[in-house]
Amino acid sequence: MDKERNKGPEDSRAGDKSAEKFQRKPKADQEEIVPGKKVRRKGEDDLELKDDVDTTEEAETEEVTVATEEVAEKPAAAPAPRTGERKRHSFKRERDQGDSEFLEKVLAIKRVTKVTKGGKKLSFSALVVVGDTKGKVGYSLSKAGEVATAIRKALALAKKNMVAIPLKGKTIPHQIIGVCGGAEVLLKPASEGTGVIAAGPVRAICDGAGIHDILTKCHRSNNPINVVKATMDGLQRLKVQAVQTQG
Repeated sequence: MDKERNKGPEDSRAGDKSAEKFQRKPKADQEEIVPGKKVRRKGEDDLELKDDVDTTEEAETEEVTVATEEVAEKPAAAPAPRTGERKRHSFKRERDQGDSEFLEKVLAIKRVTKVTKGGKKLSFSALVVVGDTKGKVGYSLSKAGEVATAIRKALALAKKNMVAIPLKGKTIPHQIIGVCGGAEVLLKPASEGTGVIAAGPVRAICDGAGIHDILTKCHRSNNPINVVKATMDGLQRLKVQAVQTQG
């Protein structure tokens, strides 16, 4: 009893501190319990967050489906026309501006090598047929250092050398054989609807002259230059009197 009475203020403070240690303090995460207030447990917040995420995902999916339905309902736009499309190279040339009445065909392009004292000189030759499809046709063989230049020169000369050919309707008036060197070409009139029975240089000349029904046959040489010359020889020797008597 005397010991307790003799305790000073310092001893009483130490006792209070030890008592505070044994008291249960609320954790930082836990909230103080207040009567009449709802208490949230650990995990309820996570569930609420999950519910919010699910609702947002559902809303986004609904917006995407609506957008896709709107796109599907819209009619598909017509494809834009392609410009600068590469066309397949063709030897048949038909001009729409200025010289639209002429039919131009390039029959052969060859490389020519001329051997000189200083070396070899390369050039190109072009065989061209030009016609107005109304009874006039011409051909030319020109040479130049480039292919385009050779074709241009040949076309200009062929237009200057065009010859009128006597026709009977859409065919020739009578049978004839054209000859040039080792090439022989048989030209024979045909009934209407037969068409042009020819190929290569002979067909090009017939198309240029406007002949639609004819029978042809090449004998001996098949050299395109000689075949063209033989065909032109036979067409130029057609008799005009036969057209007048039979027409």
